[in-house]
Amino acid sequence: MTTGPGRLQSSYFDNSRKTGSLRTATAAARRLAGDRVVLAFIGIAALAGLYEPEAVAPLLTAAAESLADTAPFIAASVLIAALVKASGADRLIGRAMAGRAHVAVVTAALFGALSPFCSCGVVPLIAALLAAGVPLAPVMAFWLASPVIDPEMMVLSWGVLGAEITLAKTASAMLLGLLGGATVLLVERAGGYGDALKGAARGGCGSSCGPGSTIDPNARPVWAFWREGARRATFTDELRRSGWFLAKWLTLAFLLEAIMLRWIPMDKVAAGLADLGLWSVPAAALVGVPSYLNGYAAIPLVRGLMDVGLSPGAALTFMVAGGVTSVPAAIAVHALVRWPVFLTYLAVAAVGSIGVGVAYALWVAGAAA
Repeated sequence: MTTGPGRLQSSYFDNSRKTGSLRTATAAARRLAGDRVVLAFIGIAALAGLYEPEAVAPLLTAAAESLADTAPFIAASVLIAALVKASGADRLIGRAMAGRAHVAVVTAALFGALSPFCSCGVVPLIAALLAAGVPLAPVMAFWLASPVIDPEMMVLSWGVLGAEITLAKTASAMLLGLLGGATVLLVERAGGYGDALKGAARGGCGSSCGPGSTIDPNARPVWAFWREGARRATFTDELRRSGWFLAKWLTLAFLLEAIMLRWIPMDKVAAGLADLGLWSVPAAALVGVPSYLNGYAAIPLVRGLMDVGLSPGAALTFMVAGGVTSVPAAIAVHALVRWPVFLTYLAVAAVGSIGVGVAYALWVAGAAA
């Protein structure tokens, strides 16, 4: 058996590596144990288990499946954010969009209405756009319009609900996006908002000028960022930070979504709207904004409610409000943006969904007269 300085030195370095790995794992475990999102997830799952022990496994499975479905969007948005930040292209994108605010808002609303994102699935893309320096107005237009409808849902709605309400819903998505973008532009002109992203979501200043960065913020973008050590480090840090931030918040959001779907009978809640008469439109928004309403599942539900007396205006409001936001999506958005932006998002969702419902009800009444 070999002994001597060489053997002892090798053993020393092996032990050092093991000790270093153990310390790293311990530090990571402490950070995980102190993370309020992780603690909230564990606490909510535990409370659900106390209420209905056999529900825990299905709830966790549903949350995991939703996260897996959203994983491609999370991965794409995190990768885009890291690439843009490492290359220094974030300021270039921001300057390009800032000079064409009105055109950008209209384009974002139109594109959002045709994109296949739900209210939770659009959150990672919001993070990537804001971190890339895209102005808030077009981002708001996109994220309000996107969850309402997409091409596949449009075809299905046309077959089940008819062409009229399907076209009204498509127009509503675009109008909601335009309303959100215009509202942001007006508030910004009055000096409101400031930085949209929270510090935790931004990870610095949200661009290549973050703390400790050696990248010149005024330099032209370097697309081959992997050739420079500082840019490679920026890419890796942003990939890790953004990925963990979005994954943990969306996992919590999907757990809440699963709880709502299991214990809140949306069909019975929605059925009560049919008996409210003139108040059915605002009531539909009041129910739809916080509730999770899958756009595809809502189609046969709304068809049945209209058959038993729900007005077309209330039906449209219910679908739009339930599609554009929900408690799970709101939690994820709130983790991402500051309070003024978050409240604007909720206000436009509520006011806009009521507005399109009233407008559609008046149009139906006028056409019938």
